[in-house]
Amino acid sequence: MLSGHRHAAVMKEPLPTALAANDRVGFGIGSVVGAVICFSIVDATAKWLGQTYEPIQIVFLRYLFGLIPIVPLIWRAGGFSVLRTRRPLAHILRASLLFGAFLAFISALRALPFAEAVAIGFTAPLFVTALAQPMLGEAVGPRRWAAVVVGFMGALVMLRPGSAAFRPEALLVLASALSFAVAMLLTRRLARTETNVAMLTYTTFGACLASLPFLSLVWRAPTDDHFGLFVLLGIFGGTAAHLLIVAYRHAPAAVIAPFDYTGLIWASLLGWILWRESPEPAVWIGAAVIALSGIYITHRETVRRRQAPKSRKRRVTRPKRPTRL
Repeated sequence: MLSGHRHAAVMKEPLPTALAANDRVGFGIGSVVGAVICFSIVDATAKWLGQTYEPIQIVFLRYLFGLIPIVPLIWRAGGFSVLRTRRPLAHILRASLLFGAFLAFISALRALPFAEAVAIGFTAPLFVTALAQPMLGEAVGPRRWAAVVVGFMGALVMLRPGSAAFRPEALLVLASALSFAVAMLLTRRLARTETNVAMLTYTTFGACLASLPFLSLVWRAPTDDHFGLFVLLGIFGGTAAHLLIVAYRHAPAAVIAPFDYTGLIWASLLGWILWRESPEPAVWIGAAVIALSGIYITHRETVRRRQAPKSRKRRVTRPKRPTRL
């Protein structure tokens, strides 16, 4: 869920007609697969470092070194002029939400099995759909509401509240997913006036500043080996965010969504290699339900957007000819 945060820098822009005509969907799929792999490495590295360092220090160094891949993006986009903004307070709020989401997820990773934490983090798209109507006034039909309910039932299968298998830390992942979802809805508003690079830059820089007041309480000088992992954390995180932006520019969301959930496979593989973790059947079942619900929601949103222009055309009536006097 830094994976869950795999969507954090994605502003789902309309697919350009020229790119669609050139059949760049394959390139978009390749980009999202690369992003998912990068985010899985980031998640695993954060969990590994969490055995030695406090979450707030991991968050700070991840975003500090995350500025490295942003610099060439600013240069390619035309320089610092792309950072001009009309909504500074909205950027601060968005950065705070993503900072909180990341911090909660890192804290939970210290106690939860890796694949389970990543799987629960995929409830974020469900929260986005559930909150779209009250926050943005977007209509959510009964089919998508049904998918949201089914998806949260899948989360309950994994959480198993009331049983001996329940881990309170899993609630931190849910809180992280909720905070991330609110940030994504705010992103939809900001995307109307702000550039992708600006949002990515202000989020990264803002998270660094938010971490600073707490560093003196928990700071531990990284060893040489760990310093390299922190740099890797930032570079891979920033690269993954950029790859997601590229992916959504070259392929429709409905095509990309299933590949995003391959992160569950990578999380399971890395969890077994690094910590010899083997997800329980309940985790696999719950993860499958959440993934299928998320994919269906994406499909329904795509269908709705395609139908919207047609319905508007039907409503257009020819103006009546003026009566001759």
